[in-house]
Amino acid sequence: MTIRSYLYSIICCTVLISCGSDVLPKPEAFLSLTYPKASYVTTPSDCSYSFENNYISAASFKGNCSATINYPSLNGTVFLTYRKVDNNINTLLKDAQKLTYEHVIKADDIIEEKYINEPQNVYGMFYDVRGNAASQSQFYVTDSVQHFITGSIYFNVKPNYDSIYPAAVYLKNDIRHLMETISWKEED
Repeated sequence: MTIRSYLYSIICCTVLISCGSDVLPKPEAFLSLTYPKASYVTTPSDCSYSFENNYISAASFKGNCSATINYPSLNGTVFLTYRKVDNNINTLLKDAQKLTYEHVIKADDIIEEKYINEPQNVYGMFYDVRGNAASQSQFYVTDSVQHFITGSIYFNVKPNYDSIYPAAVYLKNDIRHLMETISWKEED
């Protein structure tokens, strides 16, 4: 057997062995994430405010009336910070806005939405942060006289907007509902 016929035999065997079935591209698919329909309950606390949060979350309060609302199934947390207003409303407002706009480096866009609930004496701003920022939604509310609350969502993963988008939208709706249901308790 000559080298030429030997090489020809190897090439023919390789071609016959490698030709099994046609290679087909995988069909286009989308990640299917489903979340339960939101159902809200009032969260009891000894603090001077109350709110409604989703039943799939667990709220816990600190001694200073700040709260943490964990969403274990979404790997995310809503942080609420409570501050008393003591002739420092301008400073509190600037700090809340500064916190949001620190995300502008990574954010594609920040959309501001004013919130006014005169019957409950609750006024504030909701921020929809889009892009690979650390927090996708933030807000602040106040009565301008005694109470000031900031809230923000953080996921326990590196921010990748495409990956966390479905969970971010779900939690954005929850944090908006939370913000819109804050009411101040009567001071004794």
